[in-house]
Amino acid sequence: MGVAEAFDAVAGAYDGSRRRLVPCFEAFYGTAVEVAGPPLRAALAAGRTPEVLDLGAGTGLLSSLLAATVPGLRLTLVDAAPKMLAGAAARLSADGVAHRVVVADLADPLPAGRYDAVVSALAIHHLDHAGKRDLYRRVASVLVPGGVFVNAEQVAGPTPELDQRYHEVWLAQTAALGSDAAEIAAAEQRMACDRPAPVGEQCGWLVEAGLVDVDCYFKAWRFAVFGGRAPTTFVPAPTGR
Repeated sequence: MGVAEAFDAVAGAYDGSRRRLVPCFEAFYGTAVEVAGPPLRAALAAGRTPEVLDLGAGTGLLSSLLAATVPGLRLTLVDAAPKMLAGAAARLSADGVAHRVVVADLADPLPAGRYDAVVSALAIHHLDHAGKRDLYRRVASVLVPGGVFVNAEQVAGPTPELDQRYHEVWLAQTAALGSDAAEIAAAEQRMACDRPAPVGEQCGWLVEAGLVDVDCYFKAWRFAVFGGRAPTTFVPAPTGR
């Protein structure tokens, strides 16, 4: 079963498990929204409709949180799992949020447009490392000057020992929050498709892509929120091997 099929299979129950399987849920998603907010409000202040691209949008959880925090934006949601996107569209339509959905893989060309914010939550780790670096370059190319990229992501530990510790902490925290053995096993089965990378390495790839003010804004073991912004004036992307 591929990644899209695995997530479509749990589309109906996906949101209900988030607060158990992401133990730092409030701070994790809240930080992503906080980082994405300023350029969206700046667009509104300038008389423009803020444009947001959500990569691996799933059921639209992050998009809906952004729309509730910054009313008046327009969302483009990309995901390879059509049932997940159908849930996102229903959620946003019920809330009266302007949006479009695009069924596509993250390795596919990005939807045409220029975006004040490109966001992603728990999706980019499905790409291999070369795919992540390529996506980060493509993301940088579609941001408006001063636009922001924020990735709320599952990351690897910088050493095998720390990576194992991340998993042990996650198991303990999810069990404490009420996840039963079946829910944890199903999550671990989906995680078999994951290819996470350490947050420091990924921040380096964002700098390579030409973003500035790159930082990790939040981290709790395997869950991290990091990103950067497009320069307001042209700065050539660093060259390297």
